Amino acid sequence: MALNVKPLDDRILVKPLEAEEKTAGGIVIPDTAKEKPQLGVVQAVGPGALLKDGKRGPMSVGKGDRVYFGKYAGADIKLEGDDFKILRESDVLAKEA
Repeated sequence: MALNVKPLDDRILVKPLEAEEKTAGGIVIPDTAKEKPQLGVVQAVGPGALLKDGKRGPMSVGKGDRVYFGKYAGADIKLEGDDFKILRESDVLAKEA
């Protein structure tokens, strides 16, 4: 799927991964009890924050990175029928190595 969205400055577009449907013990979790996902895959990255000297700061995440973010971080949007989040780079807590 080709998205025609380019985040601005130090923002990133993330596709949240689906929440677990079963517990480790095999109990099925109903939709109403599922927690909001806090892990997602970066789909697009902005050019970086504009620094005082007029240059762009480098981004520490890139397209395809799996990142962890706060439960209520960023803005939820819907593109082409799918759910996405737009986050600032500072909203990213960690990325998988």
